[in-house]
Amino acid sequence: MESQHVAPGESMSLGGLDRKKSIILGAVGLAFIVIIFWKVIPQIGSYSEAATALETMNTSALVLIVGCVLVYLITYGFPFKAATPGLTYWRSQQLNQAAFAISNGVPGGGAVGLAVQFGMLSTFGVPATGATAAITAVGMWSTFVTLLFPVCGVVTVTLFGVSGDSHAATGFLGLAILVALVVTFVLIMRSPALATKVGELSNRLIGPLRNRIKAIKDLDLAAPIIKFRVDMYALLKRRWAALTAAQIAVSFTQFLILYVALRGIEGWDSVGTSFAAAFAAFAISQLGLMIPITPGGLGTVDAAMIALLVGFGTSVGVATAAALVWRAASFIPQILIGVIALVAWYRKAGQALAKPPLTSSTHSADSGEPGAQK
Repeated sequence: MESQHVAPGESMSLGGLDRKKSIILGAVGLAFIVIIFWKVIPQIGSYSEAATALETMNTSALVLIVGCVLVYLITYGFPFKAATPGLTYWRSQQLNQAAFAISNGVPGGGAVGLAVQFGMLSTFGVPATGATAAITAVGMWSTFVTLLFPVCGVVTVTLFGVSGDSHAATGFLGLAILVALVVTFVLIMRSPALATKVGELSNRLIGPLRNRIKAIKDLDLAAPIIKFRVDMYALLKRRWAALTAAQIAVSFTQFLILYVALRGIEGWDSVGTSFAAAFAAFAISQLGLMIPITPGGLGTVDAAMIALLVGFGTSVGVATAAALVWRAASFIPQILIGVIALVAWYRKAGQALAKPPLTSSTHSADSGEPGAQK
């Protein structure tokens, strides 16, 4: 089978990226980050009160935060292992961390991150079809979980009586988008005939726009959708459960960093913010990840999280301090580890890429088995 989404040397090629567009998007993203942390967060939080709140943290609170960060980093190595049969855990960890450093550490670096993932999988012996399928599967499941969490947050608000029912609309928005995506995805994967119908319907929906938007004038969505099913069906049929568990583990352990930071600042011996309220704030704020302005929701998620925590009864200073600690603890270590992983891979990539290509008999297009594991 051939790769249906991205062929080597096309959109996953570093040379194929629009440099000018990336620079513009990066500048816009950086501007938004500055505005959010300089103007927006001070309106809903307080840096001075946050500094005062942080002074109350003791050594045990810091140890708990470090422990949660380590667990989070460990879980981050599982998504690509789940999506790539035969890929070792450490290579999966190296792959995901390097891509995180690029995609989230550089405004507009998402496209470069995808290209790096494809390149790394290639040097690990994964064929083009398997690499594209794995990258697509991990990206899709990450989106599904990101949309699922706000729904879980609203359910938590309702079941546990957390104040803030006004945020129900946010959860319903996430639910509506999630249902639409899942229904479309299931229809595509259910049978070739349904995939064809979805493709034909998609062509009809963009029909009125063809004469207005030059880029889609001759665009045919049916063929890519059908080919998407062919490439993804075998992988997802076997590994959807493992992939789901891996992605949920990543998101939940990231929440645990926020919770232990929040309670560490408030003091574990005090009543403080409930587990349900903290989870609801974290979960609903994840919709900020769907706003493709800043890398990793930097600033947008933080501002939403602070506002939600305050709305659920947490003091302004504590909410601001917890959000800042959460961001630093879950972001900075990954950026540093990702850079190290990227440098380590780059040093060996030249030798791996210089090897002759593996024959088709070495790999199974359906399973994506790496043939050069060491």
